[in-house]
Amino acid sequence: MDFLLDSFAWLQETLYEVVVQPIAFAAGQGHLLEKAYEGTGWVVVGLLQIAVMLVVIGPLQRLWPVDAQTHAKAVRVDVLYTLIHRLGLFKLGMFFTLDYAFEQGWGVLRGMGWPTLHLDGLWPGVTDQALPGFLLYLVVFDFVHYWIHRAQHQSNTWWALHSLHHAQRQMTMWTDNRNHLLDDIVTSLILSTVAVLIGVGPGQFVALVAISQLSENFQHANLRVWFGRIGERLWVSPRFHRRHHSIGIGHESHSQGRTVLGGSNFGVLLPWWDMLFGTADFQLRYDPTGVRDQVEQGRDYGSGFWAQQRQGLLRLLGRA
Repeated sequence: MDFLLDSFAWLQETLYEVVVQPIAFAAGQGHLLEKAYEGTGWVVVGLLQIAVMLVVIGPLQRLWPVDAQTHAKAVRVDVLYTLIHRLGLFKLGMFFTLDYAFEQGWGVLRGMGWPTLHLDGLWPGVTDQALPGFLLYLVVFDFVHYWIHRAQHQSNTWWALHSLHHAQRQMTMWTDNRNHLLDDIVTSLILSTVAVLIGVGPGQFVALVAISQLSENFQHANLRVWFGRIGERLWVSPRFHRRHHSIGIGHESHSQGRTVLGGSNFGVLLPWWDMLFGTADFQLRYDPTGVRDQVEQGRDYGSGFWAQQRQGLLRLLGRA
């Protein structure tokens, strides 16, 4: 573990000194060096994630694919989404637009006496240790993420944005970050708020996000894999999550003889919440993915990055 931490620190320091720091000075942003160093850590995490995707998940997709990849452009657009997020461009945009307002807001709340819960102190001698504390935060984060995901599927307004993620007919390991930017902003703000409220440290937050993202890359892979009867109930598999993306199944429910928003398999890392709240579907099937109105009515979700972002805004406004 020490070797891994030291290696990560060396990569972060090297990238910062060789690339990021000179760019910051050249842009006249020397006063932001602390934030630039923090951002460099996120870039290193993203580069490591992409390396694992290319070296591990990619070959698995070629060995055990669910379906043939016949639309290369659709996959290339998903690659662009992934690079925007994993190479720090999305976080850079958040920093220059909403980060200051977020910090000022928390300053006001702190002044009003809002406390930090510090969940890792719930069980002294256990949860205040590194690994148990991290696992506690992971479970809490996943619980919050489950309800965010359900809200994305049960609110017509939020679904107008989130449906972009489900409109991919060629799911691969790159599909995880295929989201409308407004959808990502809302989710990011909620999770960052929860992190501050429950006392997640900066290093813990990076690790939580990194593990979640890499697991989600694996879940979205074009991969005919499941974890067995027991494993499927311990961690979200590609089979479990593909069911969530299945046309007319994963994002729809039936109520009083009509189809409504809803669905199944909302768990991000853990299927426990789906099991607890009655939204789990463990059928061992690999169905086509997409959105019903896209397939049956030819609804346009956009073929390129900017077209997809535009169509999402139009859906949000009720004009598409």
